[in-house]
Amino acid sequence: MATPPRTGPPRADRPAGVLRSVLAPRIVAAKVPEVTALFWLVKVLTTGMGEAASDYLGETDLVLGGLVGVGGFALALWLQLRSERYRPPVYWFCVSAIAVVGTMLADVLHVVSGLPLWATSSLYAVAVAVVFGWWWRSERTLDVHSITTARRERFYWATVLATFALGTAVGDLTGLAMHLGFLPSGLLFTAAIAVPLVAWRLGANPVPTFWAAYVLTRPLGASFADWLGKEPDLGGGRGFGDGPVTVVAVVLIVTLVTFLALRGNDVQRPDPRHENPGLPSTRTAVDPVADPEAV
Repeated sequence: MATPPRTGPPRADRPAGVLRSVLAPRIVAAKVPEVTALFWLVKVLTTGMGEAASDYLGETDLVLGGLVGVGGFALALWLQLRSERYRPPVYWFCVSAIAVVGTMLADVLHVVSGLPLWATSSLYAVAVAVVFGWWWRSERTLDVHSITTARRERFYWATVLATFALGTAVGDLTGLAMHLGFLPSGLLFTAAIAVPLVAWRLGANPVPTFWAAYVLTRPLGASFADWLGKEPDLGGGRGFGDGPVTVVAVVLIVTLVTFLALRGNDVQRPDPRHENPGLPSTRTAVDPVADPEAV
């Protein structure tokens, strides 16, 4: 009697089964958070914290500030890159460390080189454009939902660092060099960040609107942090001090990140469309400012 044909799935120990299991795509989630309203709130807090902490460390001890800034950045990036998945405390520690060191980079370039703020702002704008161009040429996507490979993650963090430095320079340009003052400067960037939000709501491409809003969060948060921390004779500040502003911002960041870690609602779901690094991202859910229902 002939043996009936096997109709079930191939056994894993057979060549066909092994080959199929190897070639089958492994669906993984991106190593960055989903974009929600809380994402933007924590992001703005990190920008303000980075501005206040960098200024406080610089005024206290330049050597200590450099060690804390660079050392914290190296540690945070190492922890993030070695993590196998998105972890809120690790991710936001990395963002916070970049907020501090990005501020330092912008300030050092301005002070050491003697270049005016409009020049340093232009240089960092070029740096951001170069990183975006390099990222796009390599991956054909800038979508944060596609951060599923080590190379894309490196592009992502290089972009974050460049945007922080750019935002610091632009915030100082409007608040100090253009003599607007910190509060008017913060209100200016509040109005500016509404532009990508409205554009996205009207159907604009979500990827560039996301990155436009991301860049603007840096001078937005830094302007309000300076307004709270600096003395009245410097940009019209309230004079609470950079140290206290840093501490309050850190407490708020830790509280919100703990909430996110417990809730887990900012973890991106695996998307098979982003498994092939050679294919552009097709997801359209990158919100420049998310619907509160997503929180």
